[in-house]
Amino acid sequence: MNNKKKERRGFIKKTVFTAGAAISGIGLESCARTDKEGIGSVNIISNKKYKWRCVTTWPPNFPVLGEAVVEMAEELAIISNGRLEIKVYGGGELVPSLEVFDAVTQGAAQMGHGAAYYWAGKMPSSVFFCTIPFGMNAQQINSWMLHGNGWKLWKELYEQVNLIPFPCGNTGVQMGGWFNKEINTIQDLQGLKMRIPGLGGQVISKAGTAAVTMAGGELYTNLERGVIDATEWIGPYHDYLMGFHQVADFYYYPGWHEPGSCLELMVNKKAFESLPRDLQMLVENTALKYNLWVLSEFEAKNNFYLQKILSESNAQLKKFPDEVLAKLKDYSKETIQEIIDADPFGKKVYADFSKFKEEINNWNKSSEQAILPYI
Repeated sequence: MNNKKKERRGFIKKTVFTAGAAISGIGLESCARTDKEGIGSVNIISNKKYKWRCVTTWPPNFPVLGEAVVEMAEELAIISNGRLEIKVYGGGELVPSLEVFDAVTQGAAQMGHGAAYYWAGKMPSSVFFCTIPFGMNAQQINSWMLHGNGWKLWKELYEQVNLIPFPCGNTGVQMGGWFNKEINTIQDLQGLKMRIPGLGGQVISKAGTAAVTMAGGELYTNLERGVIDATEWIGPYHDYLMGFHQVADFYYYPGWHEPGSCLELMVNKKAFESLPRDLQMLVENTALKYNLWVLSEFEAKNNFYLQKILSESNAQLKKFPDEVLAKLKDYSKETIQEIIDADPFGKKVYADFSKFKEEINNWNKSSEQAILPYI
């Protein structure tokens, strides 16, 4: 454990001890809450301990994503003064990665971390709460979630399956992927085999690309051997660690398929409601802290690792031609229309998503977009 981490934990422990000492002689905390009869009530601070399990879609100790969940669990144990202990399991350690949703819904684990678009086969409209091609970026998604109707609609959807969702991380704008063929026109995508999941895979299939899904551990070897012609992952930091720059020639941007992927902390509704109110708030506030933490770490590291990729390999950094992006955007509209035509709730969510996106983009024209050429 590095010194910085020790110092941070020591500070938190000291703060918790001081706060605990201040109320130890009282044992009660008044709460500005009134029951139905108008009689004031109090919350009793209990020493009852809760031991939870958290399953994730990420491999054990996966950089940034898996590491953040472990740190979050450790922090919750500290600030709850040991009342909430969470053991984190990487994908495959307790349940397979793509069975996290079922495990938390059924109560086999109280908490899970992943990305909502993994559950599109069960709940098609879940994709709108993670990312969609040519959708909103991280800042816009956070605004929709916290100050629009995004989180409210997300809770409404997940309530059907006994879950409560929390925004808990964002990758930011991803990269477009690694290719062993230069992409100059939309026709150059025809006949390629590309690892690209979710809506991005459905969209690019309309361009004649065979979208395939495979485990992350297989990507390097399959790209090297020509089993696949292209792959997308996340961004320069992870891509460097995966070694794609050693086996692919072209590194494309931007990540049209994932312009800002919101990650989720899902909690079993019954388990969450069994917690006292202060612990519920600790879970919510800590999730929101790591929502920003994960995005900030990606932003801090991606440029550094992009430069390492370019300096340590012969890979060429390329922007997708405007013609290709325009055609993929058309295919995206077709794909989304197919989803909302078959899913009334998805239609409701996408209407709200689109309205918010249009309004925030109008503001962005006078804010971020206006200042970017000068900074």
